[in-house]
Amino acid sequence: MILSVTASAAVTDLPSSVSQGGLVIGHTAPGSRVMVGGKPVHVGADGIFVFGAGRDEQGPIEVVVGGARHTLSVTPRDWPIERVEGVPPATVNPPPEIAARIQREQAEVVAARDRDDTREDFAHGFIWPVTGRISGRFGNQRIYNGDPKAPHSGMDIAVPQGTPVKAPADGIITFARPDLYLTGGTVLLDHGFGLSSNFLHLSRIDVKVGQHVHQGEVIGAAGMTGRATGPHVHWGFNWFGVRLDPLLLPGIR
Repeated sequence: MILSVTASAAVTDLPSSVSQGGLVIGHTAPGSRVMVGGKPVHVGADGIFVFGAGRDEQGPIEVVVGGARHTLSVTPRDWPIERVEGVPPATVNPPPEIAARIQREQAEVVAARDRDDTREDFAHGFIWPVTGRISGRFGNQRIYNGDPKAPHSGMDIAVPQGTPVKAPADGIITFARPDLYLTGGTVLLDHGFGLSSNFLHLSRIDVKVGQHVHQGEVIGAAGMTGRATGPHVHWGFNWFGVRLDPLLLPGIR
């Protein structure tokens, strides 16, 4: 479900609900103060602001614009179980030294998602980074080699090894590493206002940290590095630490 708020009396134009994993893009009067869940969010010069509801968000979500309050209920979704077999055992239940490495690497990725600036690169819509069969959906419970693990944090798109991966929207590269233990070739692309895309299991990385890229620009190539059983692109999307469903992004084409 894509939710967008028209630019007028902001609060009364807010939707009454948001889907789990959904992104809300709203507008209000420029210069307004907006709080979501008790925390301030950026408001652009044009009055734009954003927030999202995570996979397990129960709600309600309180949005305060100026002195006016509005409450959004959260629409629950069904989360099917995905069974993935043939995964290297050491990536499912790693030994202590590898587990420590994974923890360090994930901490670096989390830190990169904390970037919070006022660029509005997200405001021009999104395109698919690759075109292919969706082989894994956001939020589904993952069972690797019979062992239950965390829900899937993004969307998997099955494509041949080496398929060019394009930036879904403008942004700045905040993380680029070819060799993370679980996610292999990993790139984070920040779109502003705390929104970021991540691309995992890449076979090649064509960008560097700090580089500004434009929508449609090639950032790397699809692969099966890290914990993967076949070539694909994992596309994840976040509002800071809140994981969102790429399928629900506004303007995706």
